[in-house]
Amino acid sequence: MNTSLEQKVVIYTDGACKGNPGPGGWGVYLRLGDVEKDLFGGELLTTNNRMELTAVIESLNALKRPCTVAIYMDSEYVRQGITQWIQGWKARGWKTAAKQPVKNIDLWMKLDDLVQNSEHSIQWHWVKGHAGDPGNERADELANKGVLKAQGLI
Repeated sequence: MNTSLEQKVVIYTDGACKGNPGPGGWGVYLRLGDVEKDLFGGELLTTNNRMELTAVIESLNALKRPCTVAIYMDSEYVRQGITQWIQGWKARGWKTAAKQPVKNIDLWMKLDDLVQNSEHSIQWHWVKGHAGDPGNERADELANKGVLKAQGLI
């Protein structure tokens, strides 16, 4: 019997911003076997880091049942944040090691909730951006499409 946790969902996420802050977009490319899905969106006034986080949040929100998930991103901020820094932030009341408030706390809390309260088995991977990785390039294209959508150009 093939359960959903035996099926591996591959996800590439990316964020883009034209100015930082400025109009931004997020993009998600999901693949389960031969099935592919593209997601994108954006905001008129945001930052690159917020769009990187939003892409990951939207990717996990798109999953309808527990899965084994491999998430690839070119954002060390998101990957290190979720795999290394977040436990310390939470232990310090959402403060950094320098006792400063965590930036983008609303999105970090959303992502933490999604990760902690899902039944997904998630593997976090970093890939070099703009280096020819087909999944990363597609997520980048979708993030830039999200910028255009936010600007009302598509």
